[in-house]
Amino acid sequence: MNGFLVVNKPLGYTSRDIVNLVCKELHTKKVGHTGTLDPNASGVLVLCVGKALKMAELMTDHNKEYIAEVILGIETDTLDMDKNSTIIKEQDVYIDKKAIVNAINSFKGKYNQEVPKYSAVKVNGKKLYEYARNNIPVELPKKEVEIKDISIVNDIIYDNNKIYFKIKCLVGKGTYVRSLVRDIGLKLNVPAVMNSLVRTRVGNFTVDNSFTLEEISNNSFSLINIIDAFPNIPTIKVDEKMANKIKNGVILDRFFDDEFAFIIDENENLIALYKNVDNKSRPYKMFI
Repeated sequence: MNGFLVVNKPLGYTSRDIVNLVCKELHTKKVGHTGTLDPNASGVLVLCVGKALKMAELMTDHNKEYIAEVILGIETDTLDMDKNSTIIKEQDVYIDKKAIVNAINSFKGKYNQEVPKYSAVKVNGKKLYEYARNNIPVELPKKEVEIKDISIVNDIIYDNNKIYFKIKCLVGKGTYVRSLVRDIGLKLNVPAVMNSLVRTRVGNFTVDNSFTLEEISNNSFSLINIIDAFPNIPTIKVDEKMANKIKNGVILDRFFDDEFAFIIDENENLIALYKNVDNKSRPYKMFI
């Protein structure tokens, strides 16, 4: 069993929990996820099964789309409203809609984002959340992220001196949405926190074509094969002589134009993923 399983992760489960459940249902240990989704977030979690694990690295490079609810007027230590979070700042706020929209639109493009202290990013070999849980001060790293698109998707609600609204954002690899929410607050000079998060898309995989845990348990699901999961990578069929070379991992003179290409034999069996480096086509992943 090889391919990708798109799961609609419910609240309360870690990504590892979902992997463990799917391992039991599919009777295999060869299952992994392609990007952590926190317990207090729901939505698309793409799992690799069998030989698809070899493509996990490329899957994590896909853009991701989220819908997040924002509260202006509150800040927590975790940057979200997790049950274990602590409110560290709260104030009454009133900001007109135009200022909020302008602030949100200003984040389109690339910017340097400070990593949350409650995250698995490592500093000096230790995960940041380990520093945070032990109250050990540490300088939080910053990294360049890209916000491909961002907009408000509902009416702005003014209630009890706080402001509530939802944003939809399409982001590049490594972006923390709760950090983005914090930064929107900083732009407006008010505390801000993420109240909820739904991942609606990873690459071409959407929440609409994902499977619930119940459907997986009832065997009412299907896997997406490796080639179909990467529609932007061309597929090249080769004859038996070339197939034998590729099965042996031979470095060949460049024989395709794109960066990557899937190679299949005359019987349409997937042999390998090759990558062009300079003027040579080299084996990148083998599937035989």
